[in-house]
Amino acid sequence: MQLSNEEEDYNLSLSKFESMLKTNKVLFFDSEEFEEIILHYLDMGKAALAKKALKLALDQHPKSTGLKLVQVEMLVYDDKLDIAEKLLNELYAIEPNNEEIYIQKANICSKRDQHEKAVELLKIALQFTDDYADVYNLIGMEYLFMDNLEQAKQSFIKCLEEDLEDQSALYNVVYCFEFLDQNLEAIAYLNKYIDKNPYSEIAWHQMGRLYYGVKDYENAIRAFDYATLIDDEFLGAFMERAKAFERLNRYEEAIESYSRTIELDDATSYALLRIGKCHEKLGNTVLALKFYNETVHEDPLLDKGWIAITDFYVRQKNFQKALFYVNKALAIDNQNRLYWKRYATINKQMNFFEEAEFGFRKAVEFGDTELDTWLFWVDILQFLGEFETAIQTLLQSSEFYPEENEIEYRLAGLYFMIQDTTKAKFHLSNGLRLNFDNYILIEDLFPVVWTKKTVRNYIDKHQKNND
Repeated sequence: MQLSNEEEDYNLSLSKFESMLKTNKVLFFDSEEFEEIILHYLDMGKAALAKKALKLALDQHPKSTGLKLVQVEMLVYDDKLDIAEKLLNELYAIEPNNEEIYIQKANICSKRDQHEKAVELLKIALQFTDDYADVYNLIGMEYLFMDNLEQAKQSFIKCLEEDLEDQSALYNVVYCFEFLDQNLEAIAYLNKYIDKNPYSEIAWHQMGRLYYGVKDYENAIRAFDYATLIDDEFLGAFMERAKAFERLNRYEEAIESYSRTIELDDATSYALLRIGKCHEKLGNTVLALKFYNETVHEDPLLDKGWIAITDFYVRQKNFQKALFYVNKALAIDNQNRLYWKRYATINKQMNFFEEAEFGFRKAVEFGDTELDTWLFWVDILQFLGEFETAIQTLLQSSEFYPEENEIEYRLAGLYFMIQDTTKAKFHLSNGLRLNFDNYILIEDLFPVVWTKKTVRNYIDKHQKNND
């Protein structure tokens, strides 16, 4: 690749400077060369070399405003804001029309969380700058710091009007639209932007994301197609396109797009998992299982991979295999509530009730507060004759679901089972109040209780009182 003259000069300056450091000979550089060398080292994170270059530069060019502004930048970087401000005031007295002075003053204000003052200074900088795009971008960032997303959006739009190729401003303007919940307005804006800059793969990709967000998957795919035509190695666009195909149940095309991401980069557990899911939807059970196994091989800590294999075997009614895989998952992470819930559910299917009870207990212990988890657990406790434990568990669950009729009916049934009629009637009354028709839960779960005439009479009386 041919280097431009500027790039060649820049590389020569850098080589010459590094050679000077090695030989301890002092060579002459003009002030602009020094600025480029210092900024290069700052960009590389080599602050010590940048400071060394700055010292040599100021020795050779003590009156250079450009170098002093670089010095200010380094002082700000080191949080020496008072010294930087003093130097800026000196420079302002010499060059009051230098936009970089206002930009650095704004930078100091920003560091001090004086964002409104920073915006005022940047607006002054606009009067003197030739690089409007850069200043509008900085103003946009200050508005972001103030959480003023509407003004930030307008600033980034102005930045893009000055420089269509400013990718950070493009990302930021879309971010603002999304944060303001203006997805359709963002799509309209990007359509206008693409009219001016049709080969921006970033714009097409962002438009695809926005269409996906409003569930317009056909248009999302069209946008991602353009992004991948412009850049046939745009991994993110292939991934997003695959997700859109999946949403439309176009599983073969989704597989093709996910596979392209694997060709472009190392296989990700996410892509392997999704390919497996697509194959399962297509009825390719052998291939689905192959990709699920590759998923957990690629990332053994990804719970979605183990869950996919376990659920696959559950759907096949092969509970032995499902139990084998959920046990493997628990051997890797025995504090995962999703694993414990599946362990419990599979054991319940196999009539291993004590193991199932243990699984539901562990799922709740590790943060599962889903209603069905509590209810499955309680129903197994009741089956095992652990009425007191079942009651305590339901009372615990009622803290999460204070007005849940299924909890109240179960409490009523259990209190009747242990002959505590007062509490039983209290909870039965609550259940009937919350959902009268669900009293059949008593018949289904507590047939012994249902045979009691007092219970049936209580339900009939409640119905008559509320007719």
